[in-house]
Amino acid sequence: MDLEKYFENLKGKGVLATADDQGRVDVAVYARPHIIDRQTIAFIMPDRLTHHNLQSNNHAAYLFVEEGPGYKGIRLFLTKVREEEDSELLHSIRRRKYASEKGEEEELPLFGAGEEP
Repeated sequence: MDLEKYFENLKGKGVLATADDQGRVDVAVYARPHIIDRQTIAFIMPDRLTHHNLQSNNHAAYLFVEEGPGYKGIRLFLTKVREEEDSELLHSIRRRKYASEKGEEEELPLFGAGEEP
């Protein structure tokens, strides 16, 4: 499957599931992944439970449910291969550009990126 084409204009909801080294599970709503190449996808995440779990257990699952009637979507079984922090790659794949990067007055969202009340 060509994931870049699949996610290009598709709307829906994504859920990323992780577990720590003791098997305690966490699930969190996540946006579509960033497609790096045919073998690699990326998620940008804050330093919360999902990120913490991936430090001790590099396996995760991502479920994406397409918007619309019925239950269409995909499941991806993932293995973390590396982590980027404040790198050019990270900044280049981000979909959202913040006001400070555009030279505008900065306005921060009430919730973190991708979170809904």
